[in-house]
Amino acid sequence: MNPKIFFGELKRRNVYKVAVAYAVVAWLLMQIASQIFPFFEIPNWVVRLVVLLLVIGFPIALIIAWAFETTPEGIKRTAAADAAGQRSRGGAWIYIVLIGAALSVGLFFVGRYTAGHGTSRVREVATASPDKSIAVLPLINESGDPKDEYFSDGLSEELIAALAQISGLKIIGRSSSFRFKDRKEEPKAIGQKLGVGTLLDGTVRKQGDRVRIVAELVNAADGIQLWTRTFDRQLKDIFAVQEEIAKAVAESLKVKLFGTQENPS
Repeated sequence: MNPKIFFGELKRRNVYKVAVAYAVVAWLLMQIASQIFPFFEIPNWVVRLVVLLLVIGFPIALIIAWAFETTPEGIKRTAAADAAGQRSRGGAWIYIVLIGAALSVGLFFVGRYTAGHGTSRVREVATASPDKSIAVLPLINESGDPKDEYFSDGLSEELIAALAQISGLKIIGRSSSFRFKDRKEEPKAIGQKLGVGTLLDGTVRKQGDRVRIVAELVNAADGIQLWTRTFDRQLKDIFAVQEEIAKAVAESLKVKLFGTQENPS
Protein backbone atom coordinates (compact mmCIF):
# COMPACT_ATOMS: atom_id res chain seq x y z
CA MET A 1 0.00 0.00 0.00
CA ASN A 2 1.15 3.49 -0.82
CA PRO A 3 2.30 5.13 2.44
CA LYS A 4 0.59 8.38 1.49
CA ILE A 5 -2.71 6.57 0.95
CA PHE A 6 -2.26 4.58 4.18
CA PHE A 7 -1.64 7.64 6.36
CA GLY A 8 -4.47 9.44 4.62
CA GLU A 9 -6.73 6.51 5.51
CA LEU A 10 -5.59 6.71 9.14
CA LYS A 11 -6.62 10.35 9.18
CA ARG A 12 -9.95 9.67 7.48
CA ARG A 13 -10.81 6.93 9.97
CA ASN A 14 -9.99 9.23 12.92
CA VAL A 15 -7.18 6.96 14.13
CA TYR A 16 -5.00 10.00 14.86
CA LYS A 17 -7.74 11.63 16.87
CA VAL A 18 -8.34 8.47 18.89
CA ALA A 19 -4.58 8.12 19.53
CA VAL A 20 -4.31 11.69 20.85
CA ALA A 21 -7.48 11.43 22.95
CA TYR A 22 -6.44 8.04 24.35
CA ALA A 23 -2.95 9.30 25.23
CA VAL A 24 -4.35 12.32 27.09
CA VAL A 25 -6.98 10.33 28.97
CA ALA A 26 -4.47 7.56 29.76
CA TRP A 27 -2.02 10.13 31.13
CA LEU A 28 -4.82 11.58 33.25
CA LEU A 29 -5.69 8.15 34.64
CA MET A 30 -2.02 7.48 35.41
CA GLN A 31 -1.83 10.77 37.31
CA ILE A 32 -4.94 9.84 39.26
CA ALA A 33 -3.55 6.40 40.05
CA SER A 34 -0.17 7.72 41.20
CA GLN A 35 -1.44 10.77 43.12
CA ILE A 36 -4.84 9.74 44.48
CA PHE A 37 -4.51 5.99 45.10
CA PRO A 38 -1.78 6.32 47.80
CA PHE A 39 -4.03 8.76 49.68
CA PHE A 40 -6.63 5.99 50.05
CA GLU A 41 -3.85 3.47 50.89
CA ILE A 42 -4.52 1.49 47.71
CA PRO A 43 -1.61 -0.96 47.16
CA ASN A 44 1.10 -0.06 44.64
CA TRP A 45 0.38 -3.16 42.59
CA VAL A 46 -3.01 -1.65 41.69
CA VAL A 47 -1.23 1.45 40.31
CA ARG A 48 1.08 -0.76 38.25
CA LEU A 49 -1.92 -2.76 37.00
CA VAL A 50 -3.68 0.42 35.86
CA VAL A 51 -0.59 1.53 33.94
CA LEU A 52 -0.20 -1.91 32.35
CA LEU A 53 -3.84 -2.04 31.26
CA LEU A 54 -3.60 1.46 29.76
CA VAL A 55 -0.51 0.48 27.77
CA ILE A 56 -2.14 -2.71 26.53
CA GLY A 57 -5.32 -0.82 25.67
CA PHE A 58 -3.59 1.69 23.38
CA PRO A 59 -3.13 -0.59 20.32
CA ILE A 60 -6.58 -2.07 20.94
CA ALA A 61 -8.10 1.41 20.80
CA LEU A 62 -6.31 2.12 17.51
CA ILE A 63 -7.56 -1.14 15.99
CA ILE A 64 -11.13 -0.34 17.04
CA ALA A 65 -10.79 3.18 15.59
CA TRP A 66 -9.63 1.68 12.29
CA ALA A 67 -12.33 -1.01 12.11
CA PHE A 68 -15.35 0.89 13.43
CA GLU A 69 -17.01 4.26 12.90
CA THR A 70 -19.33 6.22 15.17
CA THR A 71 -22.33 7.31 13.12
CA PRO A 72 -25.62 9.07 13.99
CA GLU A 73 -27.18 5.59 13.95
CA GLY A 74 -24.59 4.09 16.31
CA ILE A 75 -21.30 2.27 15.94
CA LYS A 76 -20.84 0.52 12.61
CA ARG A 77 -18.01 -1.15 10.81
CA THR A 78 -16.05 1.38 8.77
CA ALA A 79 -16.79 -0.42 5.48
CA ALA A 80 -20.55 -0.32 6.18
CA ALA A 81 -20.41 3.34 7.21
CA ASP A 82 -18.51 4.23 4.03
CA ALA A 83 -21.05 2.38 1.90
CA ALA A 84 -23.92 4.27 3.54
CA GLY A 85 -22.07 7.58 3.33
CA GLN A 86 -22.21 8.06 7.09
CA ARG A 87 -19.34 9.73 8.89
CA SER A 88 -18.93 10.86 12.48
CA ARG A 89 -18.70 14.53 13.18
CA GLY A 90 -15.67 13.92 15.37
CA GLY A 91 -16.01 17.04 17.49
CA ALA A 92 -16.29 15.40 20.90
CA TRP A 93 -12.67 14.28 20.93
CA ILE A 94 -11.49 17.89 21.07
CA TYR A 95 -13.33 18.47 24.35
CA ILE A 96 -12.02 15.19 25.73
CA VAL A 97 -8.45 16.20 24.91
CA LEU A 98 -8.80 19.71 26.36
CA ILE A 99 -10.45 18.59 29.60
CA GLY A 100 -8.10 15.64 30.05
CA ALA A 101 -5.05 17.80 29.38
CA ALA A 102 -6.17 20.43 31.89
CA LEU A 103 -6.79 17.86 34.59
CA SER A 104 -3.50 16.09 33.85
CA VAL A 105 -1.50 19.30 34.13
CA GLY A 106 -3.28 20.18 37.36
CA LEU A 107 -2.58 16.79 38.93
CA PHE A 108 1.02 16.91 37.73
CA PHE A 109 1.73 20.19 39.51
CA VAL A 110 -0.16 19.07 42.61
CA GLY A 111 2.03 15.96 42.67
CA ARG A 112 5.19 18.04 42.32
CA TYR A 113 4.08 20.34 45.13
CA THR A 114 3.19 17.54 47.56
CA ALA A 115 6.31 15.56 46.62
CA GLY A 116 8.50 18.55 47.45
CA HIS A 117 6.89 18.98 50.84
CA GLY A 118 7.00 15.23 51.44
CA THR A 119 10.73 15.16 50.68
CA SER A 120 11.33 18.00 53.13
CA ARG A 121 9.37 16.11 55.77
CA VAL A 122 11.34 12.92 55.14
CA ARG A 123 14.58 14.87 55.49
CA GLU A 124 13.41 16.33 58.79
CA VAL A 125 12.52 12.88 60.10
CA ALA A 126 15.76 11.39 58.82
CA THR A 127 17.70 14.14 60.56
CA ALA A 128 15.89 13.69 63.86
CA SER A 129 15.50 9.92 63.95
CA PRO A 130 19.08 8.95 64.97
CA ASP A 131 18.62 10.77 68.30
CA LYS A 132 15.55 8.65 68.97
CA SER A 133 17.22 5.30 68.37
CA ILE A 134 19.07 3.18 70.89
CA ALA A 135 20.77 -0.16 71.37
CA VAL A 136 21.21 -1.78 74.79
CA LEU A 137 24.64 -3.36 74.97
CA PRO A 138 24.91 -6.33 77.34
CA LEU A 139 25.83 -5.02 80.78
CA ILE A 140 29.30 -6.04 81.90
CA ASN A 141 29.50 -8.42 84.84
CA GLU A 142 32.19 -7.06 87.20
CA SER A 143 31.42 -9.39 90.10
CA GLY A 144 34.28 -11.71 89.24
CA ASP A 145 31.96 -14.71 89.32
CA PRO A 146 30.84 -16.09 85.93
CA LYS A 147 27.73 -17.48 87.66
CA ASP A 148 26.44 -13.91 88.04
CA GLU A 149 26.41 -13.50 84.27
CA TYR A 150 22.76 -14.55 84.18
CA PHE A 151 21.82 -11.51 86.29
CA SER A 152 23.61 -8.95 84.06
CA ASP A 153 22.26 -10.56 80.88
CA GLY A 154 18.77 -10.76 82.38
CA LEU A 155 18.90 -7.08 83.33
CA SER A 156 19.99 -6.19 79.79
CA GLU A 157 16.98 -8.05 78.41
CA GLU A 158 14.68 -6.28 80.89
CA LEU A 159 16.07 -2.93 79.72
CA ILE A 160 15.38 -3.80 76.08
CA ALA A 161 11.80 -4.80 76.92
CA ALA A 162 11.21 -1.63 78.98
CA LEU A 163 12.62 0.71 76.32
CA ALA A 164 10.57 -1.03 73.63
CA GLN A 165 7.44 0.33 75.36
CA ILE A 166 8.47 3.95 74.68
CA SER A 167 6.52 5.22 71.68
CA GLY A 168 8.69 6.88 69.03
CA LEU A 169 11.92 5.21 70.19
CA LYS A 170 13.68 2.78 67.87
CA ILE A 171 15.13 -0.04 69.95
CA ILE A 172 17.44 -2.74 68.62
CA GLY A 173 16.57 -6.32 69.52
CA ARG A 174 18.55 -8.63 71.78
CA SER A 175 20.02 -10.84 69.07
CA SER A 176 21.60 -7.85 67.33
CA SER A 177 22.89 -5.94 70.35
CA PHE A 178 24.28 -9.04 72.12
CA ARG A 179 26.65 -9.57 69.18
CA PHE A 180 28.76 -6.78 70.71
CA LYS A 181 29.05 -8.28 74.17
CA ASP A 182 32.83 -8.47 73.95
CA ARG A 183 33.12 -4.66 73.31
CA LYS A 184 35.89 -5.11 70.74
CA GLU A 185 34.64 -2.17 68.65
CA GLU A 186 34.31 1.54 69.30
CA PRO A 187 30.85 3.07 69.97
CA LYS A 188 30.88 4.79 66.57
CA ALA A 189 31.40 1.49 64.73
CA ILE A 190 28.74 -0.26 66.83
CA GLY A 191 26.27 2.58 66.24
CA GLN A 192 26.86 2.49 62.50
CA LYS A 193 26.42 -1.28 62.30
CA LEU A 194 23.23 -1.22 64.37
CA GLY A 195 21.92 1.98 62.78
CA VAL A 196 21.38 3.85 66.06
CA GLY A 197 22.39 7.23 67.43
CA THR A 198 22.75 6.24 71.10
CA LEU A 199 23.98 3.26 73.10
CA LEU A 200 22.97 2.20 76.60
CA ASP A 201 26.00 0.69 78.32
CA GLY A 202 26.77 -0.22 81.89
CA THR A 203 28.19 -2.53 84.52
CA VAL A 204 26.81 -4.86 87.20
CA ARG A 205 28.66 -5.56 90.46
CA LYS A 206 27.12 -8.12 92.77
CA GLN A 207 28.37 -8.84 96.27
CA GLY A 208 26.46 -10.99 98.68
CA ASP A 209 22.86 -9.86 98.74
CA ARG A 210 23.62 -6.43 97.31
CA VAL A 211 24.05 -5.29 93.74
CA ARG A 212 25.28 -2.06 92.17
CA ILE A 213 24.29 -1.21 88.59
CA VAL A 214 25.82 1.68 86.70
CA ALA A 215 23.96 2.62 83.51
CA GLU A 216 25.13 5.24 81.04
CA LEU A 217 23.84 6.65 77.77
CA VAL A 218 26.52 7.19 75.14
CA ASN A 219 26.40 9.18 71.92
CA ALA A 220 27.38 6.62 69.29
CA ALA A 221 28.85 9.22 66.94
CA ASP A 222 31.61 10.42 69.26
CA GLY A 223 31.45 8.21 72.37
CA ILE A 224 30.56 11.13 74.65
CA GLN A 225 28.58 10.21 77.75
CA LEU A 226 25.14 11.85 77.71
CA TRP A 227 23.66 10.51 80.95
CA THR A 228 24.58 8.19 83.78
CA ARG A 229 22.92 6.79 86.88
CA THR A 230 23.91 4.40 89.66
CA PHE A 231 21.53 1.98 91.39
CA ASP A 232 22.26 0.23 94.71
CA ARG A 233 19.72 -2.45 95.63
CA GLN A 234 19.15 -5.38 97.96
CA LEU A 235 18.68 -8.69 96.14
CA LYS A 236 15.60 -9.87 97.99
CA ASP A 237 13.90 -10.63 94.67
CA ILE A 238 16.20 -10.67 91.65
CA PHE A 239 13.40 -10.35 89.10
CA ALA A 240 11.76 -7.50 90.99
CA VAL A 241 15.11 -5.65 91.14
CA GLN A 242 15.66 -6.15 87.42
CA GLU A 243 12.18 -4.86 86.61
CA GLU A 244 12.51 -1.87 88.96
CA ILE A 245 15.85 -0.77 87.52
CA ALA A 246 14.69 -1.29 83.94
CA LYS A 247 11.65 0.93 84.51
CA ALA A 248 13.75 3.59 86.25
CA VAL A 249 16.25 3.67 83.38
CA ALA A 250 13.43 3.78 80.81
CA GLU A 251 11.78 6.75 82.57
CA SER A 252 15.08 8.61 82.84
CA LEU A 253 15.94 8.03 79.19
CA LYS A 254 12.45 9.08 78.15
CA VAL A 255 13.10 12.46 79.75
CA LYS A 256 16.60 12.66 78.27
CA LEU A 257 15.59 11.74 74.71
CA PHE A 258 12.15 13.29 74.49
CA GLY A 259 12.22 15.94 77.21
CA THR A 260 8.95 14.76 78.80
CA GLN A 261 7.66 12.25 81.30
CA GLU A 262 4.82 11.33 78.93
CA ASN A 263 5.02 9.10 75.91
CA PRO A 264 5.67 11.23 72.82
CA SER A 265 2.78 11.37 70.38
